[in-house]
Amino acid sequence: MTVKERYEESKKLFAAMGVDAYKAIERLSKVPISVHCWQGDDVKGFDREGPLTGGIQTTGNYPGKAGTPIELMADMDKAMSLCPGKKKINLHASYAIFENGEHVDRDKLEPKHFKVWVDYAVKRHLGIDFNPTFFSHPMCKDGLTLTSPDEEVRKFWINHGKACIRIAEYFARETGVPCVMNIWIGDGYKDVPADRLGPRIRYKESIEEILKQPYDKALVKVTVESKVFGIGVESYTAGSGEFALSFAAFHEGCLPLMDNGHYHPTEVVSDKIPALLTFFDEIALHITRGVRWDSDHVVILDDETKEIAKEIVRCNALERVHIALDFFDASINRVAAWAVGMRSVEKALLMALLTPYERLKKLQDENRMTELMISLETVKMLPFGDIWDEYCEINGAVKDADLYGAIDKYEKDVLMKRG
Repeated sequence: MTVKERYEESKKLFAAMGVDAYKAIERLSKVPISVHCWQGDDVKGFDREGPLTGGIQTTGNYPGKAGTPIELMADMDKAMSLCPGKKKINLHASYAIFENGEHVDRDKLEPKHFKVWVDYAVKRHLGIDFNPTFFSHPMCKDGLTLTSPDEEVRKFWINHGKACIRIAEYFARETGVPCVMNIWIGDGYKDVPADRLGPRIRYKESIEEILKQPYDKALVKVTVESKVFGIGVESYTAGSGEFALSFAAFHEGCLPLMDNGHYHPTEVVSDKIPALLTFFDEIALHITRGVRWDSDHVVILDDETKEIAKEIVRCNALERVHIALDFFDASINRVAAWAVGMRSVEKALLMALLTPYERLKKLQDENRMTELMISLETVKMLPFGDIWDEYCEINGAVKDADLYGAIDKYEKDVLMKRG
């Protein structure tokens, strides 16, 4: 049977459960997934040399890493071409592209330093999300940025944050797509601190100072991301989950951003999504896979990825949740990492859209729990793969069986020829 024939037969099985597979595909095709540039070069960026510092690290040395903006953009093009659906790109400030010998520090960045990225995005009809880069810099003194007791250090990073808001608004105006600008810092301490409150007060005041930069809240969605710990800051991080959530709740126009690798091992972001949507009009996600805490493994179609997608769809919140990827694995082909991660999130969302939630909610509300359990188990056995293959074919993306071959060819033709 052809892909189309299998799809038509499987569509009937979903229809018997009350689900229109065509509408699920149509709905998913409008949901943007923000693709992070830093998977392609191991978070190196273009603004300086040196190792990653500030609670962040990439492991592995697989050949073919992008070393220039042209190489990075080519690899992103390849990865996105392998994936169905709508995309945005997600940049860190350290990916500024300086031309004609110019170089400025992060507190002096301007929109012009990202014009090449805007040209890239506009040509491909992509929106752009953005992140100030509060790590891997000499002004991360003692590993601290916005929480530093040194006023000069804090001022430098506050100015960086303000510059990034201006750049984020530039992205939104040029692309016609709102820009999610995410604030995350790795500030903390390796051992038990004597003062937990002081750094958090300084962090709060620093973000408030950044937000004094005038901007159009319809164009720029400022988010604050939390973290439990980082490398070298195992005992305390200022930007904990409680801090980030409280800051967003008390500051109009600021959204909470949850990274599912940034919580304790027994916490799940999927359960937090409906809790936050009860109070926030919009929230943001960085989807990753924390095998051991925040290990930033490539996203696969695991239980938590599926549960995150289920909650977004169950809450009818596809327009209210800003979805981005965030992982960086240098131990495997980097284009493959992007493609597998993107496709896994798309699969999880499609599976959720192919689930008859209205029917299942009714069973729950009527306390028909036996029938609910059996119905949930029945849904798991529906031929989801046939609908996925049709979705890929409609979007001109390879089927799962052909994914490795396409990546292997690009590796031999392009990646292995790099220095």
